[in-house]
Amino acid sequence: MFFARVLFGVRNGCEMQKAAWRFLLVLLGAGACVLSLQAQPPNNTGIATADLPNAPGFAGVSRAASAAGGGQAGPAAPATIAGTVVDPNGDVVQGAQVVLTGATPEDRHETTSGTNGQFTLTGLAPGAYEATVTARGMGTVVSPLVRIHAGEMRFLPQLVLPVDAGVTEVRVFANQKQIQEEEAEEDVHIEESQRVLGIFLNFYSAFDWNAPPLDAKQKFELAFRSEIDPITFAGAAFIAGGEEYRRIYPGYGSEVGGFGKRFGAQYVNDFDSRMIGSALLPSLFHQDPRYFYKGTGTVGSRVLYAIKSAFICRGDSGKEEFDFSHILGDFSAGGLANLYYPESNEGPALVFTNSMIEVAGMAGTDLLREFVLRGVTSHVPIHGVGKP
Repeated sequence: MFFARVLFGVRNGCEMQKAAWRFLLVLLGAGACVLSLQAQPPNNTGIATADLPNAPGFAGVSRAASAAGGGQAGPAAPATIAGTVVDPNGDVVQGAQVVLTGATPEDRHETTSGTNGQFTLTGLAPGAYEATVTARGMGTVVSPLVRIHAGEMRFLPQLVLPVDAGVTEVRVFANQKQIQEEEAEEDVHIEESQRVLGIFLNFYSAFDWNAPPLDAKQKFELAFRSEIDPITFAGAAFIAGGEEYRRIYPGYGSEVGGFGKRFGAQYVNDFDSRMIGSALLPSLFHQDPRYFYKGTGTVGSRVLYAIKSAFICRGDSGKEEFDFSHILGDFSAGGLANLYYPESNEGPALVFTNSMIEVAGMAGTDLLREFVLRGVTSHVPIHGVGKP
């Protein structure tokens, strides 16, 4: 309104009109300058640095690093190299010596392959490396040169160790046998910790379908360990109490004396059956005393497999065989029972009865192992999923 009044409302002379026009032109020029300044981006320094050359002594420092860290680059993140060592058959090699070398003597790192043949070397500076792998009884293999960057993890191609020409075939098999024995020993320790509901023994359930066979020492160790467990004594006492209550084997008498005799007979019968049928005879016949959990297939096929396992076992060779060990072990224990059972109960009937009870009990236990016990057993190995 002010400007309109100046231009159109004042009519008192030409000088006034000229002054108004000059005033208007000054205001328009000032407004144009303000708009021009607002259109330019702010510049706190007042100096354009984007196109300036690097200062002397800072040629290797990027502008981004200079702006972020005052012109000083931080330490490079360490890198990692990993790989797997196998033999010509594709089997993993445990304990192989792996030496990683770089461009300088300081860039030398050593480790050994684990049980799965894998190795990992960490804390590596960026650069080019090659891995040299050796193992006892094997040749040497050198990896291709691999270049790694800061913070990078690289996996080498599978490193195949050749067989040393100077090593005989017997030596190679001996090494494999030793590894198999160590794996079987580990399985025994796992099975000795398996308990139903954390209480009742489940030592003879093998949940790893490909578990290696046990040697004679391991068979005796597992059998003896099961017989000296407190739960085994408690089980014999429970059965003896039931026999005492129902006056079974009256020749033993009653009350404390009768209970003690029944308890002793029950425990000795169980001890004989276990040591003969799960340790002595399996060692002689080279048979595996364990039940191998199947876990796959139809319900009918699993039921048939469980019942069959009371008569058919796995040989140490991995093939199915008639279970001479358990069957003869049960009858042997039944025969020995004639030495400590009452005279009125001695004879072939006692042997047959005790043996059939053991065989039937084995079939029933195997059914429980197949369908129930795995879900309530402690320390089942993660890979214990039965038949692949």
